[in-house]
Amino acid sequence: MTQHPRLMSPLKLRDQTLRNRIVFGAHTANMSDQGMPGPRFGKYLLERALGGAAMVVAEPVPVHRTGVLTRGNFLHADDRVIPAFRTITDEVKEAGAAIIQQLYHVGAHGDSDLSFAPHWSPSGGPSYHDSDGSHAMTGAEVEELLEAHVAAAVRAKAAGFQGVEVWGAYHSLLDQFWTPWSNQRTDQWGGGLEGRTRFSRELIERVRRACGEEFIVGLAVSYSTAYEVTLGAEALCEILALHDRSGHVDYVTVGAGSYLEFESIIPPFTHAEKLTTPLTQQLKSVLKHAVVTSEAGVRTPENGEAIIASGLADLVSIVRGQIADPHLARKVAEGRAEDVRGCISCNQMCWGRRSRDYWISCLINPSAGREFEWGGDRFTPAAVAKDVLVVGAGPAGLEAARVAAERGHRVEVVEALPVVGGQFRLAGMQPRRGQILELMGWYERQFEKLGVTLRLNTFLDDQELADHPAEVVVVATGSLPDETGFQRWVPSEASLPGIEAGGVWSPEAVLRREARLGDAVVVYDEGSNWRGVGTAWALAEQGKKVTIVTPEAFVGKEISRTAADGVVRRRLGALGVRMLPEHCLVRWHGNGVTVRSFLTGEEEVIPASGLVMATTNRAFDPYPEAMPEKVMHRIGDCAAPRLAAYAFHEGRKLGLAI
Repeated sequence: MTQHPRLMSPLKLRDQTLRNRIVFGAHTANMSDQGMPGPRFGKYLLERALGGAAMVVAEPVPVHRTGVLTRGNFLHADDRVIPAFRTITDEVKEAGAAIIQQLYHVGAHGDSDLSFAPHWSPSGGPSYHDSDGSHAMTGAEVEELLEAHVAAAVRAKAAGFQGVEVWGAYHSLLDQFWTPWSNQRTDQWGGGLEGRTRFSRELIERVRRACGEEFIVGLAVSYSTAYEVTLGAEALCEILALHDRSGHVDYVTVGAGSYLEFESIIPPFTHAEKLTTPLTQQLKSVLKHAVVTSEAGVRTPENGEAIIASGLADLVSIVRGQIADPHLARKVAEGRAEDVRGCISCNQMCWGRRSRDYWISCLINPSAGREFEWGGDRFTPAAVAKDVLVVGAGPAGLEAARVAAERGHRVEVVEALPVVGGQFRLAGMQPRRGQILELMGWYERQFEKLGVTLRLNTFLDDQELADHPAEVVVVATGSLPDETGFQRWVPSEASLPGIEAGGVWSPEAVLRREARLGDAVVVYDEGSNWRGVGTAWALAEQGKKVTIVTPEAFVGKEISRTAADGVVRRRLGALGVRMLPEHCLVRWHGNGVTVRSFLTGEEEVIPASGLVMATTNRAFDPYPEAMPEKVMHRIGDCAAPRLAAYAFHEGRKLGLAI
């Protein structure tokens, strides 16, 4: 029996009865194949429907050539997508979920590299997506975009979608019309509230006429307080109440952020959870027909239950939570919420890949985007059960062991440390990263349920490994910090001059509390990611005087893929951390370090009682390449030190192959 009765209760939208209150909301998965929906996208959505989601809102489709935003966008204004989408919608509906298609146009915030078209907007404002300006639409062009939305809705209905979600979020086209700052028109499409909302009200009216009374029509909006020029809560409530009076809008989804405040659109772990409930609660009191969906930071079933039970919203959109665990809703319905693999809000492989215009995946669920190849997040029993030994309980070893056990193999894991997780667990010791520690607890619970033998504080030497009865050995021993102080952008120096003076530590030693650092610390961050930045943040939170030195153009350059870099730099700045980009280290003196600017060549000595070197690790593989009568596999950092996502990926892939 479920412990989340409100979250699991049904809800009726038009002639569709949703089996629970969990929505897999719209997001750009970027999975098209030459603009066509294919198996990658179809099976990605299907897995969430099989996993129990009540409603799936498919990726936003641009309605017009001026609205193309990503390489993976589906074709606009092209009926060839209809039969391809029909295959997807039939499967999703058969799995028990309603399926909706989001329609969008970004207005001024286009991407010329992808659209090769002017960005059409109400008044010709600048793009906050690229550096271009936009084209102020003529009256005829406004009409053209209205008809483009209607044509897209008709196409969606023909493709088997049960409704459309009209996109007015993130200061997109509709939001640009609504906002006085971006709508300075003096014709019928501007001016007061009636004029500024005329475009969206006319659009929804035409969609309803064209698609009928049983067709679901949703409206997506977002809320941001970062800039006073964007719409506040009262203005949004007034606008949405006006739309609600028509009775044509069946639900309103409320997200966070905008193109002016991008970091909140897909809030990383640096943000609070349940970001939109203040506005959804207000909307619940003013909307008479439309139900309200809370989105952004609704990460867990517990969050969803609290929102629904408190009357803060009628539905919850859990996107990254169902990317991380596509069977979240089914597990909750079965009373197994503890088996949900919780999203860690890292954004590394979802937004991180999308930001580089790849199709999205998930750091902790590498089957995301590969469902059509790997069979989703479900496992086929192995033809022959084998004895499998996994050496090392970092991300690669944990996932390989879990998947092998799911498939019926007899699995033993040995780990030299007293806890599982390896270096990834240490990342969970950084500020606001406790979700990683929750994930480690999830693996331990799954091992117990699957009968995996876990032996901690155990190091096997060559002979012990050779004598072990397992026929399959997975070496996942990870990597170790490079103790030479080598800097890749000072390649002529094999080691850091002065490192023999001592007082030089790795981030791992800092997070294990082994390092004796003193009060003033320099962190050299070569990777420009959380290993260095998060360690500097942790030290600053402890009250130490911290200086970050990085060869990159700005601190947290790699983190910018996750939209968290600005947040963490502001936090570091508030803590008094000094940031020196485009610098290298010249010499460690034992009580300070000489740094050099790549731009000017100028050198400076920074007093410091400790130096932390966040440089590239070295693979750690203590075993012979092969052993008689053993099938040996090497995965994760012991093959090559990389980010955690690739270790989880290799663990999953190997677990499926054994």
